[in-house]
Amino acid sequence: MTAAVVMLVAVLLTLAWALQRRLIYFPDGGPVPPAATVLPGAQDVSFRTGDGLQLAGWFVPAGGAPAATVLVLNGNAGDRAARAPLAAALARQGMSVLLFDYRGYGGNPGEPTESGLAADARAARDYLLARPDVGDLVYFGESLGAAVAVGLAAEHPPAALVLRSPFTSLVDVGRRHYPYLPVGALLKDRYDSLERIPEIKAPLLVVAGGADDIVPAEQSRRLHDAAPGPKRYVEIPGAGHNDLELFAGERLVGEVAALVRGG
Repeated sequence: MTAAVVMLVAVLLTLAWALQRRLIYFPDGGPVPPAATVLPGAQDVSFRTGDGLQLAGWFVPAGGAPAATVLVLNGNAGDRAARAPLAAALARQGMSVLLFDYRGYGGNPGEPTESGLAADARAARDYLLARPDVGDLVYFGESLGAAVAVGLAAEHPPAALVLRSPFTSLVDVGRRHYPYLPVGALLKDRYDSLERIPEIKAPLLVVAGGADDIVPAEQSRRLHDAAPGPKRYVEIPGAGHNDLELFAGERLVGEVAALVRGG
């Protein structure tokens, strides 16, 4: 290998190290519309993280006494407005819902990191526990947010845990999409759910898309299989990572409702 090639590889690896979080997190910076203009009856809320950031969210009440309260932990792109159809569908099933944005998303201050998102999830949980109108807590994590949900559930067990399109670890996802890079050595944020899933003590539902080319269903299945149980794995045939079936589809919502009702 010539000196020029060695230098080029070194430069590329340095750039990958320096810019990696831009390849992981794709925040929509906002602004986000008022909650009630998107979800009638929803409330604009905010809460402070342990490291002093003020995060904004939407609380969507159930029609009556909630069967459960669902804490939604978003994937790596967009903002809470994109999850409005999910919140509306869950509310119709008798669940209240908290949608919120991580640091750096939806007009919130800060920059996303693995430790930062974990702190944001803890703050969201604390906010819900301080409200008088919440039911048993259910964590719903989507893709990257599924890894956040696994970490939160290991620390603070919920009544139930829903993981939609979860991966085994970010290293495994990175190796799939960037096979030419030494991903294991480069990644700062690793989100190793496979390592933490044995700690989960809550009933678990894993929902995967059969045509997901971002997080393959085989990774979701491996994560499910490593969990201690009780657990259920559901694969939706033909569903891709960003398809409606996995965002707020009838099968997905029905499975969540059945889990909450103990079915």
